[in-house]
Amino acid sequence: MAAAGILRREDRVELIDGEIFDMAPIGSSHAGVVNRLARHFFQSVVLQGVVTVQNPLSLGAHSEPEPDLLLLRYRDDFYSHAHPTAADVLLLIEVADSTLRYDREVKLPLYAQHGVSEVWIVNLEAAQLACYREVDSALKSYRQIERYAAGLIAPVALPESAIEVGGLW
Repeated sequence: MAAAGILRREDRVELIDGEIFDMAPIGSSHAGVVNRLARHFFQSVVLQGVVTVQNPLSLGAHSEPEPDLLLLRYRDDFYSHAHPTAADVLLLIEVADSTLRYDREVKLPLYAQHGVSEVWIVNLEAAQLACYREVDSALKSYRQIERYAAGLIAPVALPESAIEVGGLW
């Protein structure tokens, strides 16, 4: 679309169910939490996976969201030949301030529909992390939802990568 002049390369947009959505500007507290999460997972995952920040995730022909952080299965090419798909995702994280409702009502069902096994939504206003597991693709939802304001949490796929939720703020 950039080549056709419809969008500019610098436009912050993502494709969801065939529609182009503007992405909210990134504030400093949002960026800080994403940076903390990225640093933690870069250090703890090492050769077990690939950590990517605000890069595309291919969910079929009509959706290519850009989650704040993806923890992916390790691949030698680091996904340089094709964007990752839901099958590659070990953990998907969205950090939300003004986007909380959109992340919960639009993106979370999309992730469930495509089989993303674990999603964390970090709610900056409430200083809370919601962990979604046990995906039900048919219902576009998750059976297990846990909320944390403090304490350790680790991705199911990498239990040795626990992070202290209270340290995110």
